[in-house]
Amino acid sequence: MILTGNTILITGGNSGIGRAMAEALHARSNQVIITGRNEATLRETTDANPGMTAYVVDMTDAALIATFAAQVTREHPSLNAVFLNAGIMKDIDVARDGLDQPSEEETVVTNLLGPMRLTAALLPHLRRAQGATIVTVSSGLAFVPVARAPAYCATKAAIHSWSQSLRHALKPEGIQVIEWVPPQVATELQPGQSHYASAMPLDDFIAESVALLDAHPDADEILVDRVRMLRDAEAEGRFDATFAKVNG
Repeated sequence: MILTGNTILITGGNSGIGRAMAEALHARSNQVIITGRNEATLRETTDANPGMTAYVVDMTDAALIATFAAQVTREHPSLNAVFLNAGIMKDIDVARDGLDQPSEEETVVTNLLGPMRLTAALLPHLRRAQGATIVTVSSGLAFVPVARAPAYCATKAAIHSWSQSLRHALKPEGIQVIEWVPPQVATELQPGQSHYASAMPLDDFIAESVALLDAHPDADEILVDRVRMLRDAEAEGRFDATFAKVNG
């Protein structure tokens, strides 16, 4: 992916790593379109970044996703890249409370079905686009899960697998599929996470991610150094030790 001159859609672009990446790409002479569920934070983001466009989209609403895909490709025919970033993470104590089925299902629909549905709806357009790129967003926890967020980790592991299959299937058509694999980053993905001493500073994460994309435009994965402890644990024969550390 070449980081200038694109029209880029970023779901969940009104907060966290989505907003930070949207602003970084907006500054690189790309037309950036963001979505989110919160109209106020979408407006705040576009007000802070003149020229950026926003749409209110709930990634759990299949019908709305289909309608939005038709609208955004009609209003932005140059659209050639999408970051499937929108996601939620919720802690549960299975031993104490059991599985919270509504919460777990909301996580699955938002984090997994939402990206699948939006990609399916956009694919006919992307097949005609120059330099078409799909960026999925998994997590280091796709590779070493944390037991307090079982649905989140499972959806991110599924996104990793889906990205591999999608990349193989779309490569002959010239559509690039990149998996962006964040570590724990200082955002409010979970309440208070932006203040965790263990979290990677957001600005550092975005700067390193952009530098990696610049240096490796044909990359399959974007892996900042901080996430390699998790991403490479199984391959390096230290999965059990890393799992114990993450869940200590």
